[in-house]
Amino acid sequence: MTVIDAAPFPLAFDPATTALIVIDMQRDFIEPGGFGESLGNDVSRLAAIVPTVARLIDGFRAAGLTVIHTKECHRPDLSDLPASKRDRGNPSLRIGDPGPMGRVLIAGEPGADIVPALAPLPGEIVIEKPGKGSFYNTPLGAILAEKGTKTLVIGGVTTEVCVQTTMREANDRGFECLLVEDATESYFEAFREATLAMVRAQGAIVGWTAPTDRVLAALGG
Repeated sequence: MTVIDAAPFPLAFDPATTALIVIDMQRDFIEPGGFGESLGNDVSRLAAIVPTVARLIDGFRAAGLTVIHTKECHRPDLSDLPASKRDRGNPSLRIGDPGPMGRVLIAGEPGADIVPALAPLPGEIVIEKPGKGSFYNTPLGAILAEKGTKTLVIGGVTTEVCVQTTMREANDRGFECLLVEDATESYFEAFREATLAMVRAQGAIVGWTAPTDRVLAALGG
């Protein structure tokens, strides 16, 4: 077993049964002109973590460990998009509408792609998910079961929505989860900090947190 110096206490894990999940580092959320900015958000907050997420991914690749990417996106006919999601709020663009990077959050459109600096390598798993959580209506659970995965290291955006939802889904399925503190971000700093605190509260009720340097150190990087 290997140990990460994490909060609220060290996390022991077996690298052979550990995977990295990088959540929704997509152009529509991170780049100017995308869906995130259309909601009135400062996307530079999310863009700022791209180099750190790249270091995290590189460390897992160098260690020969599983790297999984997720993308929140919908079918072109919107058959997997409930009205309750499309009609929420008052954005200038809605999911499925034409935008500067193609139709917003539609599979195959440029805006749904992962930012180039974090592009998946050939053979890496990419999960297209219609919901906030990465397990809902996706093959992720079956993929992790086939690999014998027990521990998930998680980064990506946004901390309080898709990242936290995935982490709670994984917790309910019996996975040990660690959220990488500086490899996740929100449009709202208070939401990020609150999520990190909730995750590790009451003896890691949802999971652990640690910065990238400590995760990579545990992997020998």
